[in-house]
Amino acid sequence: MPNFLRAALALGVLGISLSFSGCAKRAPEARVEFIFGTVCSVRIQQRGKDEVYRKVFDRLHQLDSIFNVNKQESLINEINRQAGKRPVSVPEELIKVVGRALFFAELSDGAFDPTAGPLVKLWGIGSDRARVPGPDEIERALSLVNWRDVVLDGKNSTIFLKKEGMMLDAGGIAKGYAADEALKIIKAAGVEGVLIDFGGNIVVYGEKAPGGATWRIGIQHPHRERGEFIGVIEVEAATLVTSGNYERFFEYDGRRYHHILSTKTGYPVENDISSVTVVRNLNPEDDGVSMDADALSTTLFALGYDAASTFISRFDGVDAVFILKDGGIRVGPALSGRFTY
Repeated sequence: MPNFLRAALALGVLGISLSFSGCAKRAPEARVEFIFGTVCSVRIQQRGKDEVYRKVFDRLHQLDSIFNVNKQESLINEINRQAGKRPVSVPEELIKVVGRALFFAELSDGAFDPTAGPLVKLWGIGSDRARVPGPDEIERALSLVNWRDVVLDGKNSTIFLKKEGMMLDAGGIAKGYAADEALKIIKAAGVEGVLIDFGGNIVVYGEKAPGGATWRIGIQHPHRERGEFIGVIEVEAATLVTSGNYERFFEYDGRRYHHILSTKTGYPVENDISSVTVVRNLNPEDDGVSMDADALSTTLFALGYDAASTFISRFDGVDAVFILKDGGIRVGPALSGRFTY
């Protein structure tokens, strides 16, 4: 493993961390690469699965070349360059992911909005150019944020942004889709068990931890040092995705600015939530499970606890753990008995 990845893991950059309970034997080595701007780890329980790893990471790099807005040559940036000019022909992946993002945008009345790219770029949070923009800059960026101005043509496989300067940013949903795609490859290979961790997007599937122990997923304490858990969720086959105000941020003039931006104010979201972890069990017939959990975690964080607890009730088989700024913990009913702290 490259040294910079070892250092990143040691510093606890992941929003959710794995803990094995009662392991009878040592966990197998994971394959780890830096993709989608984060540490991506896949840990297959059996040894000798190099070909599966290769297929998974080849697919991840392919998706990165489509969805990574920080790569000038990515396909999503071609859509952004052609905003206000012409539709762009796109592959099935973009139609599917952008279409699902628009579904959540409509359902949340824009709390989740894949056209937040101008705001994301303006603030630069998570990069070396992070800054607090001026009110006029924020107003201009907000004028370009409107999911209704995305024209998705599934029949002709094109996407068009109506206004010049608009920018799609799939950061709130693409990692979940990538996790779903990785799991498809792994299931097709007949792998007995796997842990997928894409920087806070977790999928566990098949055989539990080595030695037959239960998968125990530790949730980062948002008010403490990295690697300190506020609680542990026991799951079998499931996806878990966390969004929090501690993941990417910068400080200026004594104030912390985090990366989840409000599409109403143009500033980082301010409400009663420090982090939210969405949990959904995997079923054989499900498709896009982690993709939906990814979008949901961002949406719920943006809504605030009261609205979020109502919003999540629309989805069957989905629940969440909310960590509030006042230190309170709210655990959804489906997780009762599975979350300890």
